[in-house]
Amino acid sequence: MAELVLGPVHRYVGKTDATVWVETSGLCEVEVLGQREPTFCVLGHHYALVVISGLEPGRTYPYEVGLDGESKWPSPASEFPPSVIRTLAPGAELDIAFGSCRVALPHEPPYTLSPDEDERGREWDALYALALRMRGEPVARWPDRLLMLGDQVYVDEGSPAVRDRIRARRDSSQPPGLGVRDFEEYTWVYRDSWGDPAIRWLLSTVPSAMVWDDHDMRDDWNISERWVHEMRARSWWQRRVEAGIMSYWIYQHVGNLTTAELHDNELFQRVRGAADAAPPLRELAHRTEHEAEGTRWSYRRDWGRVRLVVVDSRAGRVLGDTRHDHHEHKRAMIDDREWEWLERQCTGDVDHLLIGSSLPFLVVPGLHDLEAWNEAVCDGAWGGLAARWGERLRRDLDLEHWAAFQDSFHRLARLLEDVAAGRRGEPPATICLLGGDVHHAFLCEVAFRRPAGARSRVVQAVCSPFRNDLDLRERRVLRLAASWPGRVIGRVLAASARVEDPGIRWRVTDGPYFDNQVATLRVRGHSLEVDIDKTVAGEPDPRLERVCRRRLA
Repeated sequence: MAELVLGPVHRYVGKTDATVWVETSGLCEVEVLGQREPTFCVLGHHYALVVISGLEPGRTYPYEVGLDGESKWPSPASEFPPSVIRTLAPGAELDIAFGSCRVALPHEPPYTLSPDEDERGREWDALYALALRMRGEPVARWPDRLLMLGDQVYVDEGSPAVRDRIRARRDSSQPPGLGVRDFEEYTWVYRDSWGDPAIRWLLSTVPSAMVWDDHDMRDDWNISERWVHEMRARSWWQRRVEAGIMSYWIYQHVGNLTTAELHDNELFQRVRGAADAAPPLRELAHRTEHEAEGTRWSYRRDWGRVRLVVVDSRAGRVLGDTRHDHHEHKRAMIDDREWEWLERQCTGDVDHLLIGSSLPFLVVPGLHDLEAWNEAVCDGAWGGLAARWGERLRRDLDLEHWAAFQDSFHRLARLLEDVAAGRRGEPPATICLLGGDVHHAFLCEVAFRRPAGARSRVVQAVCSPFRNDLDLRERRVLRLAASWPGRVIGRVLAASARVEDPGIRWRVTDGPYFDNQVATLRVRGHSLEVDIDKTVAGEPDPRLERVCRRRLA
């Protein structure tokens, strides 16, 4: 008899349909709310994404998970309420929790200490604290959606349990050391990240949308063409990247698709119920690693008059060519086909347009100028020797946000201006950019030049980390970048490399906030509000404490 290994994870929900993902211990038929789906097998691991239809709008459905007719979820010993599916109701209020960057570590000392108290410390997990808070609240107060903006797993920073398993399996003195090597070890880190009872219940009852970032694969993943060439020369990298892409499709990406998209998705239809689904997933992995164009990980979700567009800012990058000299000749955050797709999604005629990316579109102005200057230096603005030095600096300081892809930055800024000015349909009340990655939270307002005629309010909300807070030294560096002296230094450097003016202006209104934290967007018709809550140690469990509430529109 098969057992439930991981999940259920509630992924998509619409007015009358939903999906639920599971991992099982063997071949079986999975049942949720009367809908059945056979598992598919990848290298000895079994999965299913159950598509549920025929639901009624605006209803709450408690559900169980059955394997071959035997109930396996919820556990009779569970301390949490029943898992539910809540379908979308026309015109309903909408609360969207979001954030990024979550290491999976035990909820006990020294891991709950600060990194300044113990180098192993990461304090309390914000999603864990959110689940505990929800346990004591009525369903109506739970978040309606959860947006996870990258670094769902840290493949080079595994928990003590995962590292022990790696040591027992192979010689960890050989590369990649205690980092994940292959598909089997990827399954371990996902199980470790999502297997805690509180996290497992949270993911079973709040539908989630996800996108990857570098630590889902490797620190600095696709930061530059030179980085890619160096990694491909390492004996273990091909095995890692293949496993990373295959596992991402299974654990994260396929659940991002709507039920209609699943019906039309050729790969999903090939994989469903397959006794050996590894070959088509390997084909996908090879295409993603070697041919950026034609593989889309970005996606869109519509919730009534709210549209969410999530942009993959990692796998689809165009990184230029440095094989014949030290200069970079073309860099883009996403390729041209992806841009065409993005432009089709970013239109007016909605109340709120939300654009999510693991990497924030806007960083503090001093850091923006530093990243733009660094890209110009790496492209030869200060000569070949400086270009090599600039590449080292880029990796050391993680200078890889939209500002470090200047062509893409300006292209997205023009798209935002067109939507805000009503040149792509009736302008939304708000255009809200959402981001993670940077291990602090902040809000900012965006202003266009007066002739642009922008009528939408354009704002950005960044929340990071769920659990991976910075130490005191790292916080001081970021505060310097956000300060007036940091801004002046950035401007001088940018001018020295003849970097183009951003063309827009933005002002940080709230933050930066450090600590582990989770943010919530609250949509009420044309009104949009955001909360940021940080974790605070309590007895015996952590709690969330609000540090910011801001009305965005």
